[in-house]
Amino acid sequence: MGKVVLVTGVARQLGGRLVRRIQRDPEVDRVIGVDAVGPEHHLGGADFIRADIRQPAIARVLAEHAVDTVVHMDVTGTPLGAGGRTAVKETNVIGTMQLLGACQKSPTVKRLVIKSSTSVYGSAPRDPAVFTETTPPKSLPSGGFAKDAVEVEGYVRGFARRRPDVAVCVLRFANILGPCADSPLAEFFSLPVMPTVFGYDPRLQFVHEDDVIDVLRIALNDPRRGTLNSGTFNIAGDGVLLLSQCSRRLGRPTMPVLLPAVTWVGSALRTVGVTDFSPEQIRLLTHGRVVSTSQMRETLGFNPKFTTAETFADFARSRGPGLLPPDRLARAVDQVAAALPFMGGATAVRTATSAATTTAPAGSRARHTTQSDAE
Repeated sequence: MGKVVLVTGVARQLGGRLVRRIQRDPEVDRVIGVDAVGPEHHLGGADFIRADIRQPAIARVLAEHAVDTVVHMDVTGTPLGAGGRTAVKETNVIGTMQLLGACQKSPTVKRLVIKSSTSVYGSAPRDPAVFTETTPPKSLPSGGFAKDAVEVEGYVRGFARRRPDVAVCVLRFANILGPCADSPLAEFFSLPVMPTVFGYDPRLQFVHEDDVIDVLRIALNDPRRGTLNSGTFNIAGDGVLLLSQCSRRLGRPTMPVLLPAVTWVGSALRTVGVTDFSPEQIRLLTHGRVVSTSQMRETLGFNPKFTTAETFADFARSRGPGLLPPDRLARAVDQVAAALPFMGGATAVRTATSAATTTAPAGSRARHTTQSDAE
Protein backbone atom coordinates (compact mmCIF):
# COMPACT_ATOMS: atom_id res chain seq x y z
CA MET A 1 0.00 0.00 0.00
CA GLY A 2 1.01 3.59 -0.63
CA LYS A 3 1.06 6.44 1.83
CA VAL A 4 -2.03 7.70 3.65
CA VAL A 5 -1.48 11.46 3.87
CA LEU A 6 -3.45 13.86 6.08
CA VAL A 7 -3.25 17.56 5.18
CA THR A 8 -4.54 20.29 7.50
CA GLY A 9 -5.73 23.71 6.35
CA VAL A 10 -7.24 22.51 3.07
CA ALA A 11 -9.89 25.27 3.01
CA ARG A 12 -7.14 27.65 1.95
CA GLN A 13 -5.96 27.80 -1.64
CA LEU A 14 -2.45 26.54 -0.89
CA GLY A 15 -3.69 23.54 1.11
CA GLY A 16 -6.22 22.70 -1.60
CA ARG A 17 -3.55 22.84 -4.29
CA LEU A 18 -1.30 20.50 -2.34
CA VAL A 19 -4.12 17.99 -1.88
CA ARG A 20 -4.96 17.98 -5.60
CA ARG A 21 -1.30 17.65 -6.56
CA ILE A 22 -0.19 14.81 -4.28
CA GLN A 23 -3.12 12.66 -5.35
CA ARG A 24 -1.22 12.14 -8.61
CA ASP A 25 1.91 10.88 -6.83
CA PRO A 26 2.35 7.11 -7.30
CA GLU A 27 3.64 6.78 -3.72
CA VAL A 28 0.38 8.16 -2.29
CA ASP A 29 -2.55 5.81 -1.91
CA ARG A 30 -5.01 8.10 -0.14
CA VAL A 31 -5.26 11.78 0.81
CA ILE A 32 -7.41 13.13 3.66
CA GLY A 33 -8.07 16.86 3.89
CA VAL A 34 -8.98 18.38 7.25
CA ASP A 35 -10.25 21.84 8.12
CA ALA A 36 -12.72 23.50 10.45
CA VAL A 37 -14.64 24.95 7.48
CA GLY A 38 -15.60 23.41 4.18
CA PRO A 39 -13.37 24.38 1.22
CA GLU A 40 -14.88 26.43 -1.59
CA HIS A 41 -12.52 24.80 -4.10
CA HIS A 42 -12.45 21.24 -5.42
CA LEU A 43 -10.22 18.69 -3.66
CA GLY A 44 -10.20 16.11 -6.42
CA GLY A 45 -10.61 12.57 -5.17
CA ALA A 46 -9.44 13.36 -1.64
CA ASP A 47 -11.59 12.66 1.39
CA PHE A 48 -12.59 15.81 3.25
CA ILE A 49 -13.25 15.62 6.98
CA ARG A 50 -14.63 18.66 8.72
CA ALA A 51 -12.70 18.75 11.97
CA ASP A 52 -11.18 21.45 14.14
CA ILE A 53 -7.58 20.59 14.97
CA ARG A 54 -8.00 22.53 18.22
CA GLN A 55 -10.23 19.70 19.44
CA PRO A 56 -9.11 16.21 20.59
CA ALA A 57 -11.24 14.67 17.80
CA ILE A 58 -8.26 14.99 15.45
CA ALA A 59 -6.71 11.97 17.22
CA ARG A 60 -9.69 9.87 16.20
CA VAL A 61 -9.24 10.90 12.57
CA LEU A 62 -5.60 9.73 12.60
CA ALA A 63 -6.55 6.42 14.19
CA GLU A 64 -9.58 5.63 12.03
CA HIS A 65 -7.72 6.19 8.76
CA ALA A 66 -4.31 4.79 9.80
CA VAL A 67 -2.55 7.96 8.68
CA ASP A 68 1.21 7.57 8.25
CA THR A 69 2.12 11.05 6.92
CA VAL A 70 0.87 14.38 8.30
CA VAL A 71 1.38 17.71 6.51
CA HIS A 72 0.46 20.60 8.81
CA MET A 73 -0.47 23.53 6.55
CA ASP A 74 -2.81 25.24 9.01
CA VAL A 75 -0.17 27.64 10.37
CA THR A 76 -0.97 31.03 8.90
CA GLY A 77 -1.04 34.75 9.55
CA THR A 78 -4.43 35.62 8.07
CA PRO A 79 -7.92 34.68 9.29
CA LEU A 80 -10.22 32.61 7.12
CA GLY A 81 -13.69 34.09 6.75
CA ALA A 82 -14.91 36.10 9.72
CA GLY A 83 -12.29 34.81 12.16
CA GLY A 84 -10.02 37.36 13.80
CA ARG A 85 -6.50 37.35 15.21
CA THR A 86 -7.59 35.40 18.30
CA ALA A 87 -8.97 32.54 16.20
CA VAL A 88 -5.81 32.49 14.07
CA LYS A 89 -3.55 32.28 17.13
CA GLU A 90 -5.64 29.49 18.65
CA THR A 91 -5.46 27.49 15.44
CA ASN A 92 -1.73 28.09 15.03
CA VAL A 93 -0.70 27.31 18.61
CA ILE A 94 -3.43 25.29 20.34
CA GLY A 95 -4.29 23.49 17.10
CA THR A 96 -0.65 22.50 16.63
CA MET A 97 -0.46 21.25 20.22
CA GLN A 98 -3.53 19.05 19.73
CA LEU A 99 -2.27 17.74 16.40
CA LEU A 100 1.16 16.88 17.81
CA GLY A 101 -0.46 15.18 20.79
CA ALA A 102 -2.54 13.08 18.41
CA CYS A 103 0.54 12.22 16.32
CA GLN A 104 2.47 11.26 19.46
CA LYS A 105 -0.20 8.70 20.41
CA SER A 106 -0.58 7.33 16.90
CA PRO A 107 1.47 4.21 16.17
CA THR A 108 1.00 4.61 12.41
CA VAL A 109 2.41 8.15 11.94
CA LYS A 110 5.93 7.95 10.52
CA ARG A 111 6.45 11.36 8.91
CA LEU A 112 5.48 14.90 9.93
CA VAL A 113 5.89 18.00 7.73
CA ILE A 114 5.39 21.47 9.22
CA LYS A 115 4.81 24.66 7.21
CA SER A 116 6.71 27.33 9.13
CA SER A 117 8.13 30.75 8.27
CA THR A 118 11.42 32.64 8.18
CA SER A 119 9.66 35.16 10.43
CA VAL A 120 10.95 33.07 13.36
CA TYR A 121 14.27 34.94 12.91
CA GLY A 122 12.57 38.27 13.57
CA SER A 123 13.82 41.57 12.12
CA ALA A 124 16.21 43.77 14.04
CA PRO A 125 18.72 46.52 13.17
CA ARG A 126 21.74 44.39 14.13
CA ASP A 127 20.67 41.21 12.38
CA PRO A 128 23.26 39.33 10.32
CA ALA A 129 23.24 39.95 6.57
CA VAL A 130 22.04 36.37 5.99
CA PHE A 131 20.35 33.97 8.42
CA THR A 132 21.18 30.27 8.37
CA GLU A 133 18.99 27.61 9.93
CA THR A 134 21.15 27.64 13.07
CA THR A 135 21.46 31.42 13.49
CA PRO A 136 19.75 32.56 16.71
CA PRO A 137 17.61 35.70 16.35
CA LYS A 138 18.87 38.91 17.92
CA SER A 139 15.42 39.40 19.45
CA LEU A 140 12.53 36.96 19.42
CA PRO A 141 9.30 38.13 17.77
CA SER A 142 7.04 39.71 20.36
CA GLY A 143 3.67 39.08 18.75
CA GLY A 144 1.60 38.24 15.70
CA PHE A 145 2.15 35.35 13.33
CA ALA A 146 5.92 35.44 13.88
CA LYS A 147 5.50 34.67 17.58
CA ASP A 148 3.02 31.90 16.69
CA ALA A 149 5.61 30.33 14.38
CA VAL A 150 8.25 30.41 17.14
CA GLU A 151 5.89 28.65 19.55
CA VAL A 152 4.86 26.09 16.92
CA GLU A 153 8.48 25.18 16.21
CA GLY A 154 9.13 24.83 19.95
CA TYR A 155 6.31 22.30 20.26
CA VAL A 156 7.57 20.46 17.17
CA ARG A 157 11.06 20.12 18.67
CA GLY A 158 9.52 18.66 21.82
CA PHE A 159 7.54 16.19 19.72
CA ALA A 160 10.69 15.16 17.82
CA ARG A 161 12.42 14.35 21.11
CA ARG A 162 9.50 12.25 22.34
CA ARG A 163 9.02 10.43 19.02
CA PRO A 164 12.48 9.97 17.50
CA ASP A 165 11.05 7.29 15.23
CA VAL A 166 9.02 9.92 13.32
CA ALA A 167 10.80 11.81 10.55
CA VAL A 168 10.12 15.51 11.11
CA CYS A 169 10.65 18.18 8.43
CA VAL A 170 10.18 21.87 9.20
CA LEU A 171 10.08 24.16 6.16
CA ARG A 172 10.70 27.83 6.92
CA PHE A 173 9.20 29.65 3.97
CA ALA A 174 10.10 33.18 3.00
CA ASN A 175 7.17 35.43 2.13
CA ILE A 176 4.91 33.36 -0.15
CA LEU A 177 3.64 35.21 -3.21
CA GLY A 178 1.81 34.32 -6.39
CA PRO A 179 -1.52 34.92 -8.12
CA CYS A 180 -3.48 33.39 -5.20
CA ALA A 181 -1.37 34.68 -2.30
CA ASP A 182 -3.41 35.68 0.77
CA SER A 183 -0.64 36.60 3.22
CA PRO A 184 -0.45 39.88 5.17
CA LEU A 185 2.43 41.01 2.94
CA ALA A 186 0.35 40.30 -0.18
CA GLU A 187 -2.39 42.49 1.29
CA PHE A 188 0.17 45.21 1.97
CA PHE A 189 1.42 45.11 -1.63
CA SER A 190 -2.20 45.40 -2.82
CA LEU A 191 -2.72 48.78 -1.16
CA PRO A 192 -3.06 51.66 -3.67
CA VAL A 193 -0.47 53.61 -1.65
CA MET A 194 1.96 51.69 0.54
CA PRO A 195 3.11 53.25 3.83
CA THR A 196 6.84 52.74 4.39
CA VAL A 197 9.31 53.67 7.11
CA PHE A 198 11.13 56.89 6.26
CA GLY A 199 14.86 56.36 5.66
CA TYR A 200 14.71 52.56 5.29
CA ASP A 201 14.67 50.37 2.19
CA PRO A 202 14.68 46.74 3.42
CA ARG A 203 15.79 43.67 1.48
CA LEU A 204 13.07 41.09 0.96
CA GLN A 205 12.92 37.49 -0.27
CA PHE A 206 9.95 35.67 -1.80
CA VAL A 207 9.02 32.11 -2.69
CA HIS A 208 6.47 31.23 -5.37
CA GLU A 209 3.32 29.25 -4.61
CA ASP A 210 4.31 26.63 -7.20
CA ASP A 211 7.67 26.10 -5.51
CA VAL A 212 5.91 25.75 -2.16
CA ILE A 213 3.87 22.84 -3.52
CA ASP A 214 6.95 21.21 -5.08
CA VAL A 215 9.07 21.36 -1.94
CA LEU A 216 6.21 20.04 0.22
CA ARG A 217 5.97 17.01 -2.09
CA ILE A 218 9.69 16.38 -1.56
CA ALA A 219 9.28 16.68 2.21
CA LEU A 220 6.35 14.27 2.54
CA ASN A 221 7.89 11.44 0.49
CA ASP A 222 10.89 9.27 1.25
CA PRO A 223 14.16 11.11 0.60
CA ARG A 224 15.78 10.71 -2.77
CA ARG A 225 19.25 9.18 -3.06
CA GLY A 226 21.89 11.57 -1.76
CA THR A 227 19.40 13.83 0.02
CA LEU A 228 17.87 14.15 3.48
CA ASN A 229 14.39 15.58 4.08
CA SER A 230 14.34 15.52 7.87
CA GLY A 231 15.33 18.64 9.78
CA THR A 232 14.79 22.37 9.35
CA PHE A 233 15.23 24.14 6.01
CA ASN A 234 14.96 27.73 4.79
CA ILE A 235 12.94 27.93 1.56
CA ALA A 236 13.26 31.02 -0.67
CA GLY A 237 13.88 32.01 -4.27
CA ASP A 238 17.28 33.24 -5.43
CA GLY A 239 18.14 36.90 -5.01
CA VAL A 240 16.51 39.75 -3.10
CA LEU A 241 14.43 42.82 -3.91
CA LEU A 242 14.41 46.15 -2.17
CA LEU A 243 11.04 47.45 -1.02
CA SER A 244 11.48 50.45 -3.33
CA GLN A 245 11.93 48.10 -6.28
CA CYS A 246 8.77 46.23 -5.31
CA SER A 247 6.85 49.49 -5.21
CA ARG A 248 7.97 50.58 -8.65
CA ARG A 249 7.38 47.19 -10.23
CA LEU A 250 3.84 47.25 -8.89
CA GLY A 251 3.31 50.83 -9.99
CA ARG A 252 2.13 51.71 -6.49
CA PRO A 253 3.54 54.83 -4.82
CA THR A 254 4.86 54.76 -1.28
CA MET A 255 4.10 57.11 1.60
CA PRO A 256 7.19 57.39 3.82
CA VAL A 257 6.26 57.76 7.47
CA LEU A 258 8.56 58.59 10.36
CA LEU A 259 9.22 55.52 12.49
CA PRO A 260 7.42 56.79 15.64
CA ALA A 261 4.22 57.30 13.59
CA VAL A 262 4.28 53.90 11.84
CA THR A 263 2.58 52.16 14.76
CA TRP A 264 -0.29 54.64 14.55
CA VAL A 265 -0.62 54.07 10.80
CA GLY A 266 -0.66 50.31 11.36
CA SER A 267 -3.40 50.63 13.97
CA ALA A 268 -5.48 52.76 11.60
CA LEU A 269 -5.13 50.20 8.80
CA ARG A 270 -6.12 47.34 11.10
CA THR A 271 -9.14 49.31 12.30
CA VAL A 272 -10.54 49.66 8.78
CA GLY A 273 -9.66 46.04 7.99
CA VAL A 274 -7.30 46.90 5.13
CA THR A 275 -4.36 44.71 6.19
CA ASP A 276 -2.71 43.02 9.15
CA PHE A 277 -0.07 45.70 9.67
CA SER A 278 1.31 44.07 12.81
CA PRO A 279 4.42 45.24 14.72
CA GLU A 280 6.37 42.28 13.30
CA GLN A 281 5.46 43.29 9.77
CA ILE A 282 6.54 46.84 10.54
CA ARG A 283 9.93 45.49 11.64
CA LEU A 284 10.19 43.46 8.42
CA LEU A 285 9.42 46.55 6.34
CA THR A 286 12.02 48.47 8.34
CA HIS A 287 14.99 46.10 8.59
CA GLY A 288 14.14 43.35 6.07
CA ARG A 289 15.32 39.75 6.27
CA VAL A 290 17.47 37.49 4.07
CA VAL A 291 18.08 33.78 4.66
CA SER A 292 20.58 31.29 3.31
CA THR A 293 19.17 28.50 1.13
CA SER A 294 22.29 26.35 0.79
CA GLN A 295 20.81 23.55 2.93
CA MET A 296 17.68 23.60 0.78
CA ARG A 297 19.81 22.85 -2.26
CA GLU A 298 22.60 20.68 -0.88
CA THR A 299 20.73 18.60 1.73
CA LEU A 300 17.06 18.68 0.73
CA GLY A 301 17.89 18.61 -2.96
CA PHE A 302 15.38 21.27 -3.98
CA ASN A 303 16.00 23.99 -6.57
CA PRO A 304 13.19 26.54 -6.93
CA LYS A 305 11.89 27.26 -10.41
CA PHE A 306 11.27 30.92 -9.60
CA THR A 307 13.73 33.52 -8.35
CA THR A 308 12.61 36.21 -5.93
CA ALA A 309 12.27 38.70 -8.80
CA GLU A 310 10.32 36.24 -10.98
CA THR A 311 8.01 35.40 -8.09
CA PHE A 312 7.26 39.07 -7.51
CA ALA A 313 6.71 39.66 -11.23
CA ASP A 314 4.09 36.89 -11.34
CA PHE A 315 2.39 38.35 -8.28
CA ALA A 316 2.45 41.87 -9.77
CA ARG A 317 0.78 40.67 -12.99
CA SER A 318 -2.07 39.16 -10.98
CA ARG A 319 -2.70 42.45 -9.16
CA GLY A 320 -3.01 44.64 -12.25
CA PRO A 321 -1.52 48.11 -12.83
CA GLY A 322 -1.19 50.47 -9.91
CA LEU A 323 -1.53 54.23 -9.82
CA LEU A 324 1.88 54.61 -11.51
CA PRO A 325 2.23 51.80 -14.11
CA PRO A 326 5.94 51.27 -14.87
CA ASP A 327 5.52 51.63 -18.66
CA ARG A 328 3.63 54.92 -18.28
CA LEU A 329 6.22 56.18 -15.82
CA ALA A 330 9.03 55.26 -18.24
CA ARG A 331 7.33 57.18 -21.07
CA ALA A 332 6.97 60.21 -18.82
CA VAL A 333 10.67 60.05 -17.95
CA ASP A 334 11.55 59.85 -21.66
CA GLN A 335 9.38 62.85 -22.47
CA VAL A 336 10.98 64.93 -19.73
CA ALA A 337 14.46 63.85 -20.82
CA ALA A 338 13.76 64.72 -24.45
CA ALA A 339 12.68 68.19 -23.38
CA LEU A 340 15.93 68.69 -21.48
CA PRO A 341 18.83 68.30 -23.95
CA PHE A 342 21.42 69.30 -21.38
CA MET A 343 20.60 66.08 -19.46
CA GLY A 344 21.75 63.93 -22.36
CA GLY A 345 18.36 63.04 -23.79
CA ALA A 346 16.14 60.01 -23.33
CA THR A 347 18.91 57.50 -24.04
CA ALA A 348 20.95 58.63 -21.06
CA VAL A 349 17.95 58.52 -18.77
CA ARG A 350 17.00 55.05 -20.01
CA THR A 351 20.53 53.81 -19.32
CA ALA A 352 20.48 55.26 -15.81
CA THR A 353 17.08 53.91 -14.92
CA SER A 354 17.90 50.48 -16.37
CA ALA A 355 21.04 50.24 -14.26
CA ALA A 356 19.10 51.27 -11.20
CA THR A 357 16.73 48.31 -11.45
CA THR A 358 19.46 45.76 -10.82
CA THR A 359 18.56 43.48 -7.90
CA ALA A 360 20.75 43.83 -4.84
CA PRO A 361 23.00 40.80 -4.21
CA ALA A 362 21.86 38.30 -1.58
CA GLY A 363 24.80 39.10 0.69
CA SER A 364 24.31 42.85 0.57
CA ARG A 365 24.26 44.40 4.05
CA ALA A 366 22.79 47.77 3.02
CA ARG A 367 19.68 48.75 4.91
CA HIS A 368 19.40 52.27 3.48
CA THR A 369 19.62 53.18 -0.19
CA THR A 370 19.29 56.03 -2.64
CA GLN A 371 18.95 53.54 -5.48
CA SER A 372 16.54 54.59 -8.27
CA ASP A 373 14.43 51.94 -9.95
CA ALA A 374 12.26 52.90 -12.90
CA GLU A 375 10.48 49.54 -13.05
